[in-house]
Amino acid sequence: MREKIGRARRRVRENGLSLVLVAVFVLLLAAQALVGVHEFNADRAEHNLPPATLPQYLATGHFVETTAENWESEFLQMAAYVLLTVVLVQKGSSESKKLEGSEAVDADPRKVRGQALQHAPWPVRRGGWVLRVYEHSLSLAFVLLFLGSFAAHAIGGARAYSDDQIAHGGSRVSVIEYVQTSRFWFESLQNWQSEFLAIAAMVVLSIHLRQRGSPESKPVAAPHSHTGTE
Repeated sequence: MREKIGRARRRVRENGLSLVLVAVFVLLLAAQALVGVHEFNADRAEHNLPPATLPQYLATGHFVETTAENWESEFLQMAAYVLLTVVLVQKGSSESKKLEGSEAVDADPRKVRGQALQHAPWPVRRGGWVLRVYEHSLSLAFVLLFLGSFAAHAIGGARAYSDDQIAHGGSRVSVIEYVQTSRFWFESLQNWQSEFLAIAAMVVLSIHLRQRGSPESKPVAAPHSHTGTE
């Protein structure tokens, strides 16, 4: 019994960061839904429409659009950040690779041999096209998540826009028609610009500022010109 408890505690400690982040995400998403359904029903009351239940609200364009447009910008930010840090550097930033020379992340996995290869992920041992995909899998995953969120934003936005149009005597629009509206691009661009500002702030502030204990910061005593985390 003590062994099981010990293993469970170890797993929680080893995965603490992801567990806390996911838990906070779920709580905030639930809070968003609860607040959102009240706002949605207040608008429906103004148009003499019956209130929607929480499950009904979760399928509305109002909820899908607002949620997806934020996810879209976050995944665009991460995809761009992963790809840009492959080829670009920033002197003094902990978010950058070193200015000169190669690093461990630049190593060609095809040159791994012996025991190191035995412990490498399966795609590395498999090689071929599987490895070619795997060595770019992080950026590919973020790009796919961005495209999925972008599509959800467009679909949810078309529903919300159509409901608004009908409430004011207009007609329903298709997803393609909605994507051509200024409203769709205003919603997207206002989020996209803020994400790139956040990335720029992280890169630049990490040159002169520190956070002891964080892997996102350089050592506190490191000179400002030091690039990278080590």
